[in-house]
Amino acid sequence: MKLSAFLNQMEKIAPASLAEEFDSNRIGLVVEGTEDIGVVAAALDPTLKVVQSAANLGADMLVVHHTPLFTPVTRIMGTTARILKILLENDMNLFVMHTNFDHAENGVNDALADQIGLTNRRRMSLGIVGDCHLGINELIRLLGCGVRVHGAITTHNRVAVVGGSGFSPDLMDEAVRCGAEIFISSEMKHSIGRQIPLPCIEATHYALESPGMKALSGRMGWTYIDDPPESCLLI
Repeated sequence: MKLSAFLNQMEKIAPASLAEEFDSNRIGLVVEGTEDIGVVAAALDPTLKVVQSAANLGADMLVVHHTPLFTPVTRIMGTTARILKILLENDMNLFVMHTNFDHAENGVNDALADQIGLTNRRRMSLGIVGDCHLGINELIRLLGCGVRVHGAITTHNRVAVVGGSGFSPDLMDEAVRCGAEIFISSEMKHSIGRQIPLPCIEATHYALESPGMKALSGRMGWTYIDDPPESCLLI
């Protein structure tokens, strides 16, 4: 497949128009490599381990959720330099699908809802609310990481999930309006935690977003490279 055809395919999966404004110029093809795309790898983050693993696979394209170049680059040094060196030496493309994949159907939040078996789903401005048929311990186990619970969970028949850092007052209020009884996301700020309108389960960023990239890889026949932070490893 030619690079242009691959980019067109990705636009259909997660249109750039779905991305949040802050993602402008940070999604899509961020490192250009070969024109011929055969082997495709995917991961949540383009870490040094992931990029080297993709190079070892002979990947022509690496698709990730988080860009390695989020802030303006004025110096290329350290880990960023090593990552870019591997990409460029191997003529490997790097493609980023971030908040556009958060909003897309069959994206990050759909995969998370699938993982915990939510039914009767309703899409929020970001995230999904659905009926939960699991006991609370099984629900937490399926998240695949350590969690923190904020508030007292008395019932969880309807659950809201937002992959990534989704603990915002607006989203939580929207979840309540959609009938949610608990809210699952990551990276709760202290100030937000003091005013939550419903009980919350704080999981890890990696555990909530990696299922989306893994599911996409499975649908597309790509190789998924798992690289969880050490703090996310189950012991």
